[in-house]
Amino acid sequence: MTIKKKYMLMKKCLVILFVCFSSSTFAQEKYWQQEVSYTIDVALNDQAKTLKGSEQLVYKNNSPNTLDFIWFHIWPNAYKQESTALFQQLKNDTTRAKKMEKYTYGSIDGLNFKVNGKKAITEAHPNPQYIDIIKVKLATPLKPGASVNIATDFNVKLPSYFSRSGFADGEFMVCQWYPKPAVYDKDGWHEFPYLDMGEFYSEYASFKVNITLPSDYVVGATGVLQNADELTAYKTIGAKNAANRTGTPVLYQPLNKNATKKLTYEINNVPDFAWFAAKNFVIQYDTAKLASGKSVDAFTYYHNKKETLWNNSIDYAKDAVKHYSKWIGEYEYPVVQVVEGPANNSSGGMEYPTITLITSPDAKKESLDAVIAHEVGHNWFMSMLGSNERKHTWLDEGLNSYFQFRYEAEKYRSNSLFGDAIPEQVKQLPEPEFSSRIYQVMGSIPMKSAIETPADKFSSSDEYGLISYVKTALWLHLLENEVGREKMDKAFQHYFSLWKNKHPQPEDLKAAFEASLGTNLDAYFKLLDKEGSFK
Repeated sequence: MTIKKKYMLMKKCLVILFVCFSSSTFAQEKYWQQEVSYTIDVALNDQAKTLKGSEQLVYKNNSPNTLDFIWFHIWPNAYKQESTALFQQLKNDTTRAKKMEKYTYGSIDGLNFKVNGKKAITEAHPNPQYIDIIKVKLATPLKPGASVNIATDFNVKLPSYFSRSGFADGEFMVCQWYPKPAVYDKDGWHEFPYLDMGEFYSEYASFKVNITLPSDYVVGATGVLQNADELTAYKTIGAKNAANRTGTPVLYQPLNKNATKKLTYEINNVPDFAWFAAKNFVIQYDTAKLASGKSVDAFTYYHNKKETLWNNSIDYAKDAVKHYSKWIGEYEYPVVQVVEGPANNSSGGMEYPTITLITSPDAKKESLDAVIAHEVGHNWFMSMLGSNERKHTWLDEGLNSYFQFRYEAEKYRSNSLFGDAIPEQVKQLPEPEFSSRIYQVMGSIPMKSAIETPADKFSSSDEYGLISYVKTALWLHLLENEVGREKMDKAFQHYFSLWKNKHPQPEDLKAAFEASLGTNLDAYFKLLDKEGSFK
């Protein structure tokens, strides 16, 4: 072979290698996310406060990598003993000491993972505090584009209600209750433990969940109720209660004489599933009509108390869906639901796809409306925009708080942070001036930590709330002042259109805002890492 031929061959090989390398790099940089489909059967024993369940799931590997195992969250074990990461966090945070005054433990057992019908080997997490995480090994490596069937039974002992899931006052809050694959994304596995201060990051999935429980319970759950007779009863009773809010409410009565009933709920493309049950729920029902003409079923479930402000809760749920749809992007789910939590707990609220639990006292309509709007708003900033809440809390809580504060200002000239401290003359101002004054005062509050602080790195829940919620909203208001509200809304709408039903990162928000606003935001986004005030 001549030197010229060798050179030409070498050049050809280099071109081929370069093309292959470039294609490989491009494939790794191209966005992807995993896919899960669940079928879950669960039965509630309301006397023993336990669940007995089984689940089958299909896990599709859309990543460019071959997987030899899958990390699973088995979060009920976070409540099992005082050495878990949950209990250690609660003990180290004096602002959450009240949660530890009286409680009962919870746990999950009876797990028997099978992969494609064959018994799977499992391993505990190496961190002894993380007993709520388990590794399920795959006998056959799961290649890119391939799917695997995984099944397991499980038994859950529900804890008393002190951190999201459990029972209290005859009510059941069944949250973070089923074995769930951890998220695997471009940064690898996110197999973190359950914490009270620090929320979640979950794969998008479809769910079919069959819930068996005593017939006299009213249930609110993620997704759409498939039992036509039960759904009709909820709507009929709920519509009557929505129309007659000052009289004696119509209460649910079991539709059959059987001791138990089985309710089926279905939903596609959501990151989680939760359900709530009580015998004493008053149901309200109406529909929220969106600008596009879409009709969303709205339900609220609350305790039968005389002159409760929850009589107007259906209006608050509808208003929240309409406002957020107008500001950010249309609500894509067929139903929105709000549940009143236990009477002895005033922690605020906790959101799940299509349904949220509210545990704030209902002393004033403004505050109840605001907290419902905030929790309903998480259908955007948590569910339809599935960010990593543990690592980038502000992408969820802060963006949501920015819109909550606008909601309160528009409707009431109020703000949850300041409450009755707002002078009457400030409340008389037009909304833009009112909001400006509110943010001016927010800017004077000492807020030391940087916004881009992972949830588990905050020293207390007070700091977590100020930084993740308030400082982030203030940060967004700074940009709104520069570009105007109309352009700010268009930037959010562009972000939503690009990242709906995906896992956006901070850099994705930045890129979407820059594209929409037509400007470089390097200096602005550097403020996320700034400690102290923005001055």
